[in-house]
Amino acid sequence: MRRPLALLTAAVLLLPATPAAAAASLTLVPYAIDSSNQAGWWSPLETYYSGNEYAYLAFNEPGSTAGTHKVAIARRDNAGNWTRLPALNGTTQPEFTDDIGHNQPSMARDGSGRFHVFASMHNNTWRYFRSDTTGGVPQWHAADLPDQGIGVTYPVVTTAPNGDLYLIARLDGTTARSGRLYRWDNAASTWSRVAIFAQSDNRAVYPDDLQFDSAGNLHILWEWGIYPATTYRHELSYLLYSPSSGTFRDHTGAAVTTPVTTATADVIQPLISGEAYGNDTGPSVQSAKLTVDGTSPKVVYRFRQATNFDVWYAYLSGSSWVRDVVYNGGQTTAAVDITWHPTDGKRIYYVTSTGTDRAFVATKPDTAWTATSLAPGVPVERLAVERDGAGVDILYLVDLTNLRLYYGRN
Repeated sequence: MRRPLALLTAAVLLLPATPAAAAASLTLVPYAIDSSNQAGWWSPLETYYSGNEYAYLAFNEPGSTAGTHKVAIARRDNAGNWTRLPALNGTTQPEFTDDIGHNQPSMARDGSGRFHVFASMHNNTWRYFRSDTTGGVPQWHAADLPDQGIGVTYPVVTTAPNGDLYLIARLDGTTARSGRLYRWDNAASTWSRVAIFAQSDNRAVYPDDLQFDSAGNLHILWEWGIYPATTYRHELSYLLYSPSSGTFRDHTGAAVTTPVTTATADVIQPLISGEAYGNDTGPSVQSAKLTVDGTSPKVVYRFRQATNFDVWYAYLSGSSWVRDVVYNGGQTTAAVDITWHPTDGKRIYYVTSTGTDRAFVATKPDTAWTATSLAPGVPVERLAVERDGAGVDILYLVDLTNLRLYYGRN
């Protein structure tokens, strides 16, 4: 049941603030990035902690000609040393055509230490690289995926507690573009399709994120757009998958039948007055990420009510989604993320489109949101964040003005 927005929303104006705490510690990644290295949906950052800390940053690097790029991983070890791992097809590093907002990499590390990279797909058949050995250079393995011969876009991937991987992506269709869930069985080294989790006639699914909780369940987040494609989306939606039982549920724990549709989806951000599919000037959603506190999902997303895309936070209170405005002091870019800190609680990361300082982290220690600048003086335009096993927020910050990629710790 959808409830009136006004009953569930607490709005707080947050203007760009003087930093309330120290900025993040930043390190320049020592490899050139391509101007196409920018997206809002991607998962280009992976961490691994085993007493030592490792970080892996997948990125687009310049191709041999303008308008092209190659794919690589920047690997940082515990001592701060960097290694570049190019994504290869045999001995050749493939080049792809730039397509900003679509042809960017997502990556994960499986339980055997192999890297998996999905890259450069905008309604293309699978473009997938995987290490053949622990920590090895990723090699072309596109034929290993199910659903061959279908156009794929927006791959987002995460690692399960047992070392398996789970992937969501949008796949083409004649009347709809569906959201599909896939599993990498790490022990068997095989991919399989788990389900078509979302599909609705005349609609396109826009994957955002997927995260495992402390009970081993997978939380899935996506938006809906008008078919075949649109920049402006609606009805941010949620689904919970239990690998142990193979069942899907909504946020109340009720079982649901997949694929869910716009009529049956668990909607976090319902349509408001003046909002409609196909209306590119009205209210809309764009970009979203999630984290979990134990088993409770916490969501950050950008929502435009009037002119600007503001930053919103959604969480569960009882049986309802509650929404809170984090920042509405100016236009933002398609770059948000969220982590859960044992003291700070939700840490919400976002980027403003103008200003000397653009990347911020917001917390809410009492009744008001407080913003801290992450990278003073750095014109960050895109970001990704992951909380590693040592309890550190690892940052992936993209400076497109100077074509620089930063590794950060917060």
